[in-house]
Amino acid sequence: MSEHGSFSNEPSYLDDEETSSGRSVVRIASVAALGGFLFGYDSAVINGAVSAIADQFQVGATALGFAVASALLGAAAGAMTAGRFADRFGRLFTMKVAAVLFFISAIGAGLSPGLFLLIVFRILGGAGVGVASVIAPAYIAEIAPPRIRGRLGSLQQLAIVTGIFISLLADYIFATAAGGSTGELWFGLEAWRWMFLAMAIPAIAYGFLAMTIPESPRYLVAKHRIPEARKILGTLLGEKNLEITIDRIQRTLSHEKPPSWRDLKGPAGKVLPIVWIGLGLSVFQQFVGINVIFYYSNILWEAVGFSEADSFKITVFTAIVNIATTLIAIGTVDRAGRKPLLLIGSAGMAVTLATMAIIFGTAAVGPNGVPELGGAKGIIALVAANLFVVAFGMSWGPVVWVLLGEMFPNRIRAAALSLAAAGQWVANWLITVSFPALKDISLGLAYGFYAACAILSFLFVSRLVRETKGRTLEEMGTESSDSAVPSPRH
Repeated sequence: MSEHGSFSNEPSYLDDEETSSGRSVVRIASVAALGGFLFGYDSAVINGAVSAIADQFQVGATALGFAVASALLGAAAGAMTAGRFADRFGRLFTMKVAAVLFFISAIGAGLSPGLFLLIVFRILGGAGVGVASVIAPAYIAEIAPPRIRGRLGSLQQLAIVTGIFISLLADYIFATAAGGSTGELWFGLEAWRWMFLAMAIPAIAYGFLAMTIPESPRYLVAKHRIPEARKILGTLLGEKNLEITIDRIQRTLSHEKPPSWRDLKGPAGKVLPIVWIGLGLSVFQQFVGINVIFYYSNILWEAVGFSEADSFKITVFTAIVNIATTLIAIGTVDRAGRKPLLLIGSAGMAVTLATMAIIFGTAAVGPNGVPELGGAKGIIALVAANLFVVAFGMSWGPVVWVLLGEMFPNRIRAAALSLAAAGQWVANWLITVSFPALKDISLGLAYGFYAACAILSFLFVSRLVRETKGRTLEEMGTESSDSAVPSPRH
């Protein structure tokens, strides 16, 4: 892992396909992927509490948007520091720190007496999100055999969307039990507070389970703890070629140099085109408005006439759709390729977002200022929203991360990935914090902007992004640094 929190450039060292213990590695990777589950849970749990927070603390659209987006500020900070922290203190200790941050955030946000403290604890939870978004995939890459590395790496994305689903389901259960998100449940606490408090359970599980998996052999070798590394490698690989594997780790570490932002510039002193393209992919992934669905869908559906109970049901169903389409992407990305899936996804998002923009923009406004979707309009908007999630989930959701991991030459991969990840968090923050104000102006305007971004994403991919399927990371390293992206294999 780099000091910026990205994957290291070398491949996994556990590459003996015949002697690897498949079940052991899958269990270890599954525990690490729990960080992704907490990532998804923490990101989406705010959805069910948005309207209750607005009522409880009497806040306007701008303050509400900042409260919802505040976790993303912590996520950016966590992601940028996790790599250096993990290289100094170890992967497992970093996982435990993330679990503690999640736990503190759960308790603090659930018991916050005011909006300021709620924001503070959300930022702490966001830091846990940022750490988990880096450490889980990096650890899995370092312990996984190449023959199943792709599938094990996909556990992270699957864990994220599962965490989103579980958090939204928990929101629905608590709100239903209390008769609404502002209704009281146990110990005199409102349902929306229990939505946050419930995150303490998976946080504790993550922390304890992190004690049951081994440290990364790469980290142990880097810290000259060779006997420990040999023991772990022996458990995972058996005794065959063990010393060769350790020697390869040592040789690779001796040739590594810390990534630098200077690496992103070409001979002319300008940022390389490939870096701008990676950043563009990250920004477009967020600018199509996907997180509006998962952060604000409850108040969105309430704003167009659905009851709070029905809004919760719609949101849970959408999360299930998200899981299903992520599984589709995992199963097809190595066959269909990266670019075709992105283009299909962009086209689908453009159509569905434009449909929503037209429906919301032309809806009659009731006396209370709420758009009224009578007759077929409500059903069409609901179908379009879920088809939008289908289009995103089978393309831009998981595929962007796959492409970013493959498209950069070895020399700049760590620094370029760090910049792309930072750009994604910033873009996510901008979309999240602006939606409440845009909604108050016009839902049609908000979704019109997202539709325009989907159209631009199609043009961006078709003109600038080339296929990376079938190429090894080492082959990417031989590409010219001045080229936009690696050329397709002929």
